[in-house]
Amino acid sequence: MKPANEMELAEAIRAANGPLRIVGGGTRAIGRMPAGEVLETAGFSGISLYEPGALTIVAGAGTPLADIEAELAKGGQRLSFEVPDMRGLLGRSGASTIGGVVACNASGPRRIQAGACRDSLIGVRFVDGAGAVIKNGGRVMKNVTGYDLVKLMAGAQGTLGVLTEVSFKVLPRPEVEATLIRDGLDPAAAVVAMSKALGSPFEVTGAGYIGGQVRLRIEGMAGSVAYRQTALAKLLGPGWGLAEAGQSADLWAEIRDVAPFVGKPGAVWRISVKPSDMPGLLALLGDTQTFCDWGGGLIWALVPEEGDAMAGVLRAYLNALGGHATLVRASEAMLAEVPVFHPEPAAVAALTAGLRAKFDPRGVLNHGLME
Repeated sequence: MKPANEMELAEAIRAANGPLRIVGGGTRAIGRMPAGEVLETAGFSGISLYEPGALTIVAGAGTPLADIEAELAKGGQRLSFEVPDMRGLLGRSGASTIGGVVACNASGPRRIQAGACRDSLIGVRFVDGAGAVIKNGGRVMKNVTGYDLVKLMAGAQGTLGVLTEVSFKVLPRPEVEATLIRDGLDPAAAVVAMSKALGSPFEVTGAGYIGGQVRLRIEGMAGSVAYRQTALAKLLGPGWGLAEAGQSADLWAEIRDVAPFVGKPGAVWRISVKPSDMPGLLALLGDTQTFCDWGGGLIWALVPEEGDAMAGVLRAYLNALGGHATLVRASEAMLAEVPVFHPEPAAVAALTAGLRAKFDPRGVLNHGLME
């Protein structure tokens, strides 16, 4: 099915006699692919409003992400949260849609400074599992009232409703960027350096650790970046090199798109912890290939696809820390045995079940995807 408007979408959902599989661009969905009739959102395409002066853009959920980025570039602006491109990692093709970005709350290295996708999202329209058209938020930040369904829909993976329109606040594109680099740091020293940089007044927009190398990004006007990179290097001490312009951008694209694991066999974990817990977790993972983003708070790990791919050991360790792990890539056989999303505590699971019962009482939208 490929509805062309909200009325057709609502009718299709109300008429569904079984599960529906919601598909945007098909580039970033993870986990067990839900069974059911495919319902495409490509019919909800196009930018309906772009006001550079108001830092606002509104578009249909099926609009290709590339179209959004191209239009914003004309106005010297961008989405602030640095959307990852997961096609290489997941072995997908096609064009990512802005609705898929929201459904996955897809957010890259700049999250530490600008927030996640949900933090830039200011309005949504969607059709719930009962076929009701719902609007929440608006076209300005202050217009979010009542229940914040805007935040709820970001990361819901299409299990609460089918997005038809999304509204974002956007930000100006920086004039230049530069990245301070230091090699040879162990995990404990890397966390100290990243935490010191992020706690400084120099507006670091990226803090990663890969192959023993710490990377710290600064963006903005040329004069400001020159001053801040010099001041930050002085604060951190000797031994820091510098990557600028395209070289700097390539370093962050590598982290953003999980490029070190593209084309390599094995299961891929996306792990969230407190940055201070990163060294201990890397020790637990041992010789597996890893790298870190968000100042050490996000860890990517490539592990052998054997047994449960360390799921039991990893999640037990994370439960004690208050962290969580998502199995982003694995074989169909492993996905059938190992829960993709970190099991929720009983109280949270009860809230989640209540929300799904409210928004999708018949369980027709991407049924079982997040269970």
